Amino acid sequence: MSRLKRLTFWGADEEDDSLPRDVMAGRKTVTADVAEDYYKGYGEYGDGGYAAGDLIEVYDLKQRLRCLIRATKVETIRFGDIPEAVWRGENMSSAREFQEVHIACLPQYELHDDFEFVALHFELVETGLP
Repeated sequence: MSRLKRLTFWGADEEDDSLPRDVMAGRKTVTADVAEDYYKGYGEYGDGGYAAGDLIEVYDLKQRLRCLIRATKVETIRFGDIPEAVWRGENMSSAREFQEVHIACLPQYELHDDFEFVALHFELVETGLP
């Protein structure tokens, strides 16, 4: 790949850019996806399969480049046992909030205690990109 990997953070709707803003403010340092989808790309602005060390361009839903992050850790987690570092990194107040938000955002899945997610931990590298 001759370009950096790309990731799009999804909000409640096309106008919701709260997740990229949380990343740029340092409040969001983790994102999680269902394990079966983690390694799949999802269009021009979502490569999937991110690995520790990757530099990743972060886009909002309007395909605007918002910042650059570096993946620091990738781990598989169970929905019934969300590590504190993951729910805090997702800018949530508890594992229960993580579960409730993901149940609401992923109605197409039957989320249960053994359902697997992949958590991508990252650090902010740069903001104010063109």
